[in-house]
Amino acid sequence: MATMVDVARSAGVSVATVSHVLNDTRPVLPDTRQAVLSAIEELGYIPNTLARSLVTSRTRSIGLAVSAISNPYFTEILQGVEAGALEHGYSLLIADPHDDPEHELKVGRLLHERRVDGMIVAPSADPDALVAYLGRHSVPTVFLDRVVEAPADDASPSDQADPFDQVCAENIGPTAQLVTHLAGLGHRRIGLVAGLPGLSTTGERIAGYRHGLAAAGLPYDERLLAHGDSESAAAERATAALLSLAVPPTALVTANNAMTIGALRALRERGLSVPGDLALCCFDDFAWADLFEPRLTAIAQPSREIGAEAVRLLLDRLAAPDRPARVLRLPCAFVHRTSCGCPDQPKKHTKGNVS
Repeated sequence: MATMVDVARSAGVSVATVSHVLNDTRPVLPDTRQAVLSAIEELGYIPNTLARSLVTSRTRSIGLAVSAISNPYFTEILQGVEAGALEHGYSLLIADPHDDPEHELKVGRLLHERRVDGMIVAPSADPDALVAYLGRHSVPTVFLDRVVEAPADDASPSDQADPFDQVCAENIGPTAQLVTHLAGLGHRRIGLVAGLPGLSTTGERIAGYRHGLAAAGLPYDERLLAHGDSESAAAERATAALLSLAVPPTALVTANNAMTIGALRALRERGLSVPGDLALCCFDDFAWADLFEPRLTAIAQPSREIGAEAVRLLLDRLAAPDRPARVLRLPCAFVHRTSCGCPDQPKKHTKGNVS
């Protein structure tokens, strides 16, 4: 097996130069760098990652904590994170916090103990314990999909967390766009199946729902809002409750892809058709939304871009630990299909926010 000495001899450089190329610890002339890389390729040299981490205090690994990895939305985020990490020579350690604050803290500690260089986390509805832990231990972290706040002001000084980098999609404007679209089709009783209380995405999509109603000149009726807790079974029950109202909604917005499936189950159980009996729009597009009959009108989130941006933010943080924290909001796309009751549309996505 080739050694670093063999690489140095073949490239005509010192072992220290080979080390600088491998570890990015000092600038190396382009021609010299290429000679080292060519020697590595020719000899089939495999760097000792463990030894390198002892020298650099870096493991070149990223901890990713994302719940419901089976959800197509988070799967695409994972693909974006993985592609960005591999592009920069990082490996991933992946854990599922199950949207449970206690388990989330255990996962955060475990990844930290594995000496990951930083973490990318989709936080739970109550992430204060994890945020405080990461702040106390100065763990470079990017939160994605859901935004978090620092611990409450009455926390002890040692528990106060510095602001974290965060990246997520726009939620308020796109949700309002679904509501105003349905209102524009003549609907006056528009229901919402909202997500798990406490998640920032849930609060923002409810705000967007109310914003859309106001923009359409429609009153907010709390009876038309039911929580599907971000998963299918609860959304099926929430939809059933809305359909059981004395005056049920004529249109429905579901606030994520899993809840859309639950809503469709509830409608099927009652023999109701979409859009004949009830118009439907959903937040989250997914691969088979175009295969449903009718085809689902949806908001498509830039999931892979969210994952890729999270990696970029984390690498920027590792390179400059003291720089100001950033919160990135990425635009969504309105995908106009037929479940809203409109005729079939040409395949076109409309990006941008609704004021």
